[in-house]
Amino acid sequence: MEIHAKQTRPDDQNRANRARMLISCPDGPGIVAAVSHFLHQHGANIVQSDQYTMDPAGGMFFMRIEFDLPQLGSNLAKLEADFAEVAARFKMEWSLSAVSRKKRLAIFVSKEDHCLVELLWQWQAGDLDADIALVVSNHLDMKDYVESFGIPYHHIPVTADTKKEAEQRQLEVIGDDVDVIILARYMQIISPMFIEHYRNRIINIHHSFLPAFVGGKPYAQAYNRGVKIIGATAHYVTEELDGGPIIEQDVQRVSHGDNVPELKRIGRTIERVVLARAVKWHVEDRVLVHENKTVVF
Repeated sequence: MEIHAKQTRPDDQNRANRARMLISCPDGPGIVAAVSHFLHQHGANIVQSDQYTMDPAGGMFFMRIEFDLPQLGSNLAKLEADFAEVAARFKMEWSLSAVSRKKRLAIFVSKEDHCLVELLWQWQAGDLDADIALVVSNHLDMKDYVESFGIPYHHIPVTADTKKEAEQRQLEVIGDDVDVIILARYMQIISPMFIEHYRNRIINIHHSFLPAFVGGKPYAQAYNRGVKIIGATAHYVTEELDGGPIIEQDVQRVSHGDNVPELKRIGRTIERVVLARAVKWHVEDRVLVHENKTVVF
């Protein structure tokens, strides 16, 4: 019998001592030098660094750094406290997190299952480095399937008359330890009150026909117009319906020979892939939001 050893990725060996830092600030000289010098002074080794400047003359600067620091668990709090002085000097918005602390996801779904199934598959395969804390739905269709993964399923019906109460119940079951909410084809409009609780932490997916084909039956509308490209958009949810900062998009060419069911099939495939990418990038701290745009490293 042939036995294959489990392949260990190089970063797995240092995962316990690896951290990520995200930085947004007005651009100016000395930012990279100050951050690098700070980490060097504290004994950290930078293993990856990405940066982007919108406009060197008065624009915004964005940076993502991964670094290893021995005994990170006991040193992280001090590192945060000490970095506050550097952050204040450059007027930074910043975050620092340990890679070993997986983000907790709440997935919202209605009846269409393709996006949810993709996320569950990637999570089960170990390709989505996060914990799925729970699934919330206004229908019971996916209950047995979700619970077969050992994931709690909360059925919270929503009507026009009970929307406020339903959202309050959703906030209660989510609790205080969910990092991001995924709308995996959840067919309800999220209220401003709910959005405020999770600013830039609610990710939605939809077809990319907007704003051309608004309302019901977008694929039928697209078919009737003879579209040649269809796609999907994943974005953060804001008070502007389907108008939040875009994280990822993709498209596929179609032809006159593709009927409405075929367009829907192609659209579902793109939606699940695009949403999974957006979620993966978010949980890996690769997305920085500035106004209504994103920088994705």
